[in-house]
Amino acid sequence: MVSARHIFTGLMTARTCLLLCGLVTACGRDSSRRVDSSVARDLPVETSAASSTGRASGGEKNSSPCPRTGKWALCSVEKRLQQAGFVVRPAEGVAPRRAGFSVVPTAYILGHSRLEVFVYPDESALARDLGGIDTLTASPRGGPSVWETPPTFVRSANLAAVFLTDSPVQAERLTLAITAGAPQPNPGR
Repeated sequence: MVSARHIFTGLMTARTCLLLCGLVTACGRDSSRRVDSSVARDLPVETSAASSTGRASGGEKNSSPCPRTGKWALCSVEKRLQQAGFVVRPAEGVAPRRAGFSVVPTAYILGHSRLEVFVYPDESALARDLGGIDTLTASPRGGPSVWETPPTFVRSANLAAVFLTDSPVQAERLTLAITAGAPQPNPGR
């Protein structure tokens, strides 16, 4: 027979274990934020004219030049990536047209990784292209992969993105940032 004392001791041990796990997790998150913010502070960051205009005008609530239409725009992608802790730099030169995609991508460098973002006018235009694309290889169905490293393919509303990284943690972070969805319209407007 189990006594009340044994049950109480077991509950206290489980509670203590959960508390320690929470503390370790919280401490780990704080230290990673410090690392990310120090990296972001030390590296030069190039931003688009649209995102710098929003900061220069003083407020983001009403003066942001980035449209809140429920669709992705490049400025909202950049903002979301920065909010996720990425240091976003435009890639050198113009990104090449990619087989299977009817729009030209915009390329970014995120640390040691490359991101190509395809912003379509609407979801149906993206859906038409995706009908012929193998999302595991981010290449035309039946054809060879056109990417130098295995891609992470992400889709959200009118946006498709191909992330080339060797870090599964970075790939997950990017996927979560994008699949959270495009900025929704302000209900008061």
